[in-house]
Amino acid sequence: MTTPQTAHGGAYLQVRDLRVQFSTEDGVVRAVDGVSFSVDRGQTLGIVGESGSGKSVSSLAVLGLHDPKKSRISGEILVNGRNVVGLDDNELRKLRGRDVAMIFQDPLSSLHPYYTIGKQIVAAYRIHHPNASKSLARKHAIDMLGRVGIPQPAKRIDGYPHEFSGGMRQRAMIAMALVNDPDLLIADEPTTALDVTVQAQILDLIEDLQRDFNAAVILITHDLGVVSQIADDVLVMYAGRVAEYGSAEQVLRQAQHPYTWGLLASVPSLHGDADEDLKPIKGNPPSLINVPPGCAFHPRCRYAMLNGGPCDIEVPQLLPLLATHEPGHTVACHLPERQRKSIYEQDIAAVGVAI
Repeated sequence: MTTPQTAHGGAYLQVRDLRVQFSTEDGVVRAVDGVSFSVDRGQTLGIVGESGSGKSVSSLAVLGLHDPKKSRISGEILVNGRNVVGLDDNELRKLRGRDVAMIFQDPLSSLHPYYTIGKQIVAAYRIHHPNASKSLARKHAIDMLGRVGIPQPAKRIDGYPHEFSGGMRQRAMIAMALVNDPDLLIADEPTTALDVTVQAQILDLIEDLQRDFNAAVILITHDLGVVSQIADDVLVMYAGRVAEYGSAEQVLRQAQHPYTWGLLASVPSLHGDADEDLKPIKGNPPSLINVPPGCAFHPRCRYAMLNGGPCDIEVPQLLPLLATHEPGHTVACHLPERQRKSIYEQDIAAVGVAI
């Protein structure tokens, strides 16, 4: 499968001005409001933000998993050059698993409790290989279970989800997602419910499999520590919009948005004072039915109105940094770039925040 050459360097996935809205009795939920990003083969994009920022909604739109009767989607989602927005159910089913696959946050609720792990992986394989025999599909499923590190795969294939530990269920979920060799893998909070040791193993596994398959990967998480381990690029979302976007080095080491600073400051550091309290972002994320005017983050931002506005009036544009020598770093903030750089050096980097 060839990748069309584009201005993004041949990105396998390109999302352009994506908007996802849901109609409710209380009003219209603007879950995603004009988001754009791209992912190349062999690269990992980390999408970070608090709950309700639009991370998962964006990725579910890529898979066409939103109910068209309850949602309104506009913009473009180009998978290998093909716009999938507006495709019918039959075409979307062909896309899922073969071109794009997803690892969900909770494998116990995503795997069917009444069927063995093997039957579910075999079924996923035969959807896209209808001429494959059951024995061939089963052999392929055993190979995949072994590849993701499940011991005695020929025996464990006949186990039920509740007979697997949390880490093993997640591995089985990854095996199911990769059984058809997809070109894009979306991992939605794949390590949230796992202990630190298993979390590291799962992240290493995703990295290893990405190299083997040369797949594009989207990692959705609220954990900047996880993103720092495997992401090439980072997209920071807030209230359905992009706050900051760039390489992992740019966003995590030279952050330019006050929201990103808040996320960084709330991460425990091995280099700081063990008795020092974490610095959470004050307040709560806004309702996506009533997003604050202007910059959605301004009610929680300690630097809002520093220059007299227009934080509470005008929505900031996502613009490239002018002073940086590396292209691709964009930020949506009304503070002047020089002022943001000064604040970061004095208030953020100086207090020992380390990822």
